[in-house]
Amino acid sequence: MKNVSIITEFVFLGLSSDPHIQTMLFVLFLWIYLLTLMGNLMMILIIKADLQLHTPMYFFLGHLSFLDLSFSSGTVPKMLQNFLSQKKSISVWGCLTQSFFFTLSGGTEACLLSAMAYDRYAAICHPLVYTIVINRPLCIVTVSIAWAVGFLISLMNSLFIHKLHFCGSNIIPHFSCELPPLFPLSCTDPTVNEILLAVSCAFLGVLTLPLILFSYSKIISAILNIHSSEGQGKAFSTCSSHLTVVLLFYGTALFRYIGPASGSVLEQVVSIQYGVITSLLNPLIYSLKNQEVKAALQRMLRQQVCHRGMLKVNDCSDCDLILVEADGKQQLLGERE
Repeated sequence: MKNVSIITEFVFLGLSSDPHIQTMLFVLFLWIYLLTLMGNLMMILIIKADLQLHTPMYFFLGHLSFLDLSFSSGTVPKMLQNFLSQKKSISVWGCLTQSFFFTLSGGTEACLLSAMAYDRYAAICHPLVYTIVINRPLCIVTVSIAWAVGFLISLMNSLFIHKLHFCGSNIIPHFSCELPPLFPLSCTDPTVNEILLAVSCAFLGVLTLPLILFSYSKIISAILNIHSSEGQGKAFSTCSSHLTVVLLFYGTALFRYIGPASGSVLEQVVSIQYGVITSLLNPLIYSLKNQEVKAALQRMLRQQVCHRGMLKVNDCSDCDLILVEADGKQQLLGERE
């Protein structure tokens, strides 16, 4: 029998071995991560603070922003640490934990995007009964199911990968612990794990893609039946943000998981796209292309200005508060009716 050394840590090859390039990548990804945190936290705060955004669409969007925070926070901090370290290592347990949360976030987001597509279908194609069909209890149940599906898929894959023995090479040709790059490092046969991952991806596809395709086929048909160009533009603007997010997420994720891991540069670029860049772009897409979010942000900023007493009463007409100035001091009388 051969002596087998069980490894206790993995080493990432990362995006580059050049110290100067690593420094530039650290600065770049640090800015991306900070902007991701600010953008998604801002979306969550706006949705929570503005009563006009307490609708099913923004309920789902708040959970999507939280998922994007989890998605990015599961990989980027360790990536930033490795940019400044000579030994880009992670413990086996740390790697498996990272892959668990990565799979959890990805599976939950796929289900959530499907629910958001059906929400847009109900809003555009059945506006008269929209508030009856898409009510808050249904939204809570839908989000709970999305989290449960993501958790179960991640748990099953994690339990099976714990049965693998890593005793050969410990070098991961990647910058994070996704499941596909781990399979070739196992001394035991990973066929069962590969089949389980493929079945999990197929299950998510069957569960979510038909609903998305059905919803947007009906939405496009309804928009084309609108005779005025202004009406078409208004209807399309309500779902264009979500459609953009769906294409970004599914396009890159399907490309990444449709074949075996190769460790190529293109594969890493695609992983950065759906694991890092998408989390940054989602709040930008929903804020820049959504008039309701822009208006809510303006209202929140104006209310903060009024609360701090920085405007006189006649300059605060757009605020929901009434301020008066007496003896050089401003006092808050109450809210406008």
